[in-house]
Amino acid sequence: MKISKLIISLSVILITSIASAQETTIRNILIVTSNQHTYGDTDLNAANHFEEIVVAYDIFIKAGLKVDFVSPKGGAIPIGYIKTSDSIQKQYLYDEIFMNKLENTLTPSQASQTNYSAIYFSGGGAAMFGVPENEQIQRITKQIFIRGGTVSAVCHGTAGITKLINTNGRYLFEDKRITGYPDAFERKNAAYYKTFPFSIEQAVKEKGGIFQFSEQGWDGFYITDGRLITGQDPTATSAVAEKVVTQISIDNHE
Repeated sequence: MKISKLIISLSVILITSIASAQETTIRNILIVTSNQHTYGDTDLNAANHFEEIVVAYDIFIKAGLKVDFVSPKGGAIPIGYIKTSDSIQKQYLYDEIFMNKLENTLTPSQASQTNYSAIYFSGGGAAMFGVPENEQIQRITKQIFIRGGTVSAVCHGTAGITKLINTNGRYLFEDKRITGYPDAFERKNAAYYKTFPFSIEQAVKEKGGIFQFSEQGWDGFYITDGRLITGQDPTATSAVAEKVVTQISIDNHE
């Protein structure tokens, strides 16, 4: 009898320990998007870059991550730059579960209720508006980084981290190598660019970051500097997403 009770007790302890270990292994990632439908106050359509969302999402879920979407206001977000000739984009464009996530993105308050192991700022012209100045999204990002999580961005999504202050009072990317869509590739005389509240490249440089980019462009250029992972343009999406997955795995085994 005593032996049986001992075995049962040990089994309970083992199960509890396993459950506890699973709970501490965070496998959630938050994708940041924008609600902005136009470039500034103009009637020029702006959107979130569909490729930068779906390619990253596909890699994340196939790696076993639980993915949430957040936007400054929550709810539906505009999507654009869609290529139906691309098999992955076409697949998710007609995926009811996925599209429902984009129609019902979380508000920052809702997202703050979950512990995330990483955050990913997707791009598109819309990313320049609403996201960089959102204090709640900044707070969530800061908490993720402080807990040892990963901060990542692609293309104009890098705008979302240009105002992030670390616990030491310095910008999160100070003295770190970082990339995003560079000034050299912006059409500065175009109407869309004139609505931009700031230049990503200049904001990074002015705040102590080391902005780097590929002069060739559209060649998958990305940078990993510790737990900060950034990509220059849409072609870097898959590499950034894969590096995020790798970093999450490293973080969960440390």
